[in-house]
Parts: sequence; C-alpha cells; structure tokens
Amino acid sequence: MATRYWIVSLPLQNSPASSASSLWSRLQESISKNSFDTPLYRFNIPNLRVGTLDSLLSLSDDLVKSNNFIEAASHKIRRQIEDLERVSGVGSTSLTVDGVPVDSYLTRFVWDEARYPTMSPLKEIVDGIHVQVAKIEDDLKVRVAEYNNVRSQLNAINRKQTGSLAVRDLSNIVKPQDLVMSEHLVTLLAVVSKYSQKDWLSSYETLTTYVVPRSSKLLHEDNEYALYTVTLFNRDADNFRTKARERGFQVRDFEYNSETQESRKQELEKLLQDQETLRSSLLQWCYASYGEVFTSWMHFCAVRVSVESILRYGLPPTFLSAVLSPSVKSEKKVRSILEGLSDSSNSTFWKVEDEGGMGGFGGDADAYPYVSFTINLI
Repeated sequence: MATRYWIVSLPLQNSPASSASSLWSRLQESISKNSFDTPLYRFNIPNLRVGTLDSLLSLSDDLVKSNNFIEAASHKIRRQIEDLERVSGVGSTSLTVDGVPVDSYLTRFVWDEARYPTMSPLKEIVDGIHVQVAKIEDDLKVRVAEYNNVRSQLNAINRKQTGSLAVRDLSNIVKPQDLVMSEHLVTLLAVVSKYSQKDWLSSYETLTTYVVPRSSKLLHEDNEYALYTVTLFNRDADNFRTKARERGFQVRDFEYNSETQESRKQELEKLLQDQETLRSSLLQWCYASYGEVFTSWMHFCAVRVSVESILRYGLPPTFLSAVLSPSVKSEKKVRSILEGLSDSSNSTFWKVEDEGGMGGFGGDADAYPYVSFTINLI
C-alpha cells in the first residue's frame, strides 16, 4: 500500500472539444508512457453548492488549518492503534474504511450524499466535519487517559516487585516461616550491599546486646543487594536499626499479613483484567474511529479540491480531479506531465510567483499551475 498520494485538479480548456473525459484520456496516456509506475485514479467530486466567490475566499483561508487538524487526528489514532497492537503482541491489522482498505477508499472515493448533502453550504459541511473530528479527538484523549491510568498503577506495582531490594515490595519474597514473632522476639529484615555481606555476617551479632546468635539468614539477592533476616529481643529493635544504619545496613519495615497479601493479589488481578478490557475496548474504538475520521477527511479533501479549483480556474467549475501516487524518483516527471496538461489562460497566472502571481491558495509551499496537495496516510 502506498502511504503518500497527491490529489490534483487540472483545468479544462475553453474549447468545445475539451471535456473531462478527453483530458482524462490524455492524462492516462501521458502517465502510461512517461511514468508507468505511477498509479492513477479519478477523484470523483459531485456538483457541490458553490455559493459566492467571497464565501469561497473566506472558506479557503481555513482549509489548510482544518486539513492539518484532521490529518493530525487521523495519524494520532493510527499511532494509538499501532501502540496497542504492539503491547498486545498481535500482528498489525490492515485498517479499513467502510469495509475496504484505506488506500482503496481513497482511490475509489464516492461522495456520501446521505451524510453530506451536496445542497448544504460548503462552510456547513467543513464545519460539521471539523466538529465531528474534534469530538472524536476529545473522546480519544479521555479513553487513552483512562487506559494509561490503569497502566501507570500496574507499572508502579511492577516497579515495587522488580526494583532493587532497597525499594521493592518484599511480600512475595518473605514467607511466614522466615519470621519469628513473639511477645519478646522479633525478626527484622536487613538490606545489605552485595559488597558488604561479609561485614554484615561478622558484625550483626554485636551491633547491640540482645541479638540471637547465628539468627541471620539470606533470603534473596539481586544485582546490588542481599536481603538478610536477624532475630533479636523486641525491646532492642530501635537501637539495632540505628546501629545498623550507622554501619551502612538498611533495615526495612515489614509486617507479614495474610489478609493484606491476599488483598494485594486481588488488586493486581483486577488491574490486569481492567487493563486488558480497556485495551481491547480502546483498540476496537480506534478501528471504528479511524474509519470515521478518514471518511470525513476524504470528504473534506473533495470540498478543498472544489474550492481551490474554482478560485483558481473560475466559474463555472470546469476541472478534472485525480489521485496519483508517484514514487520519489518519478515526482519531477509527473509534475512536468501535469503542468503540460494545465497550460491554459486560467492557470498561467499561477505559474510564477515572482512575476506577480499569487501562488497556491491555502498556503501550499509550492505553487503549480494546477491544484495539488499531498495526503500522507501515516
């Protein structure tokens, strides 16, 4: 699938022999002879309600800005789809619009009269499309924020479970049988640098007076630290924490509670389930919304072609619109073909900006003697 297309319109010559069908035949022949690898399609635009030239001039000022907004919304949804598919580990899905591949919808575009009545003022159509896309973009922000909130909670839990022993949750490491808890005795958990383990083993018994000899046991190691237990009299626990800290050993606060452990487990399971539900829901919504935005975008492009063509070639509307997808190496050749077919008094005015021409309507960076703008699908 090509990812970059040109939508262009060429002026019809002011002669009885000129017609859209004859110009289309000449365009097909020129492309076939000189740039045979360039796909070419008709871009069919119905007769739209033109209104006054003043209204078209006013509308043209907003066309590029609106197009950029709609295009950005389309790309935003597409990137979100790619992110969700990557996270879920599923293969990339070919996006569709109204049940057909995206490029097929563009190259076989048919105006939807039911959604966008051709008798509606063009500004009304454009404003309606802008409002619809803005609502979809707002919905996307809300849905993504909800999904990311659950992901953030899970990431926080995972960091506690996978971080270093100095900060991670110890509940999945320490078992009830590792602890001595009685009226007089308590087991503390000490985090010791891996390079200080010998120092710990040789000194923990003498840090304070009431430490149970040979009570320290190694529970776990990571890349930086080792986790040891030490049992001592309850009344000496605070003093031991202070002495241990002075020697560079960290005593972690920990209390084993089976109810708390079960509650954390249930919380984690619920968050995992919520994440999967939200991910699946968001992905399906993105598939549908991408189609909505793309449909709106192509109808907007049809309006844009019509407006810019009338402002450039004049009334009544006499132009041929088409979609092309030239390769990078064929671009100059295709531009030359299009310019050759646009050699009319209506479009000559636009050819050279430095000779007084006004350049392209809608703020295009390059001025051509025909209407042209680019559609980037990704």
